[in-house]
Amino acid sequence: MKHNLVVTQFFVFLYCKCLWRGLKFVIRKVTGRCELQRICHNNKPGARRTLKIESSLRYSKNELCQSALSAHPDRVEKTIDDIMTLKRVNPDTNPQLGISLQASLLQIVGYRGLVAKVEKLRREPYDCENPDHEEMLMKLWKTLRPDSPLTGRISKQWCEIGFQGNDPKTDFRGMGLLGLHNLLYFAEHDKATALQVLHDSLQPKHRWFPPLSHHLIPRSRLTTLQTPSRSTTPG
Repeated sequence: MKHNLVVTQFFVFLYCKCLWRGLKFVIRKVTGRCELQRICHNNKPGARRTLKIESSLRYSKNELCQSALSAHPDRVEKTIDDIMTLKRVNPDTNPQLGISLQASLLQIVGYRGLVAKVEKLRREPYDCENPDHEEMLMKLWKTLRPDSPLTGRISKQWCEIGFQGNDPKTDFRGMGLLGLHNLLYFAEHDKATALQVLHDSLQPKHRWFPPLSHHLIPRSRLTTLQTPSRSTTPG
């Protein structure tokens, strides 16, 4: 069993390193187009094209192509020019290629930047000594319970909007500030739905329904786990 696995891995390595590169060389000679040209020519604008471009750049043997995936948005245009020079593609006779590559690469680096920001928020712990954190938490309470003044920073009232204890900061241990940002965004941008969810969760006949905060913070965790860190978004 182990021997078969080693043999399989060897042939996969051989295919990826030798046969596939040789096949790409032959296809380029026959078609007169590099892999990026073929991808843009054979795929309509959208997620499928962008994913294939990302894969081509990621697995390229050239460092310029690999580094393009982490290029700053302001340098995307220059990066595309460098790639076209590397691939010996004349921009005057192939103007659409540069446009297509730029659109896809902007989507790739933009999405990767977004993932990095989300992960940074998730890793930042809630700090009760940080006035910005506290302001967000107080704003959440005022948005969801505008007619019920909070009696204190540490209070059982927090359980009314789904926190598990007297101090809501303990509920953000898993998702950090991302959980608080999601809660506040939902409450501020879809207040009617947020208040309805809160109202339903407090009704005796809906005790099975998770309270608002208890419901959204774990969902933030699930969304983060399901977010691919190395691929582009569809659409």
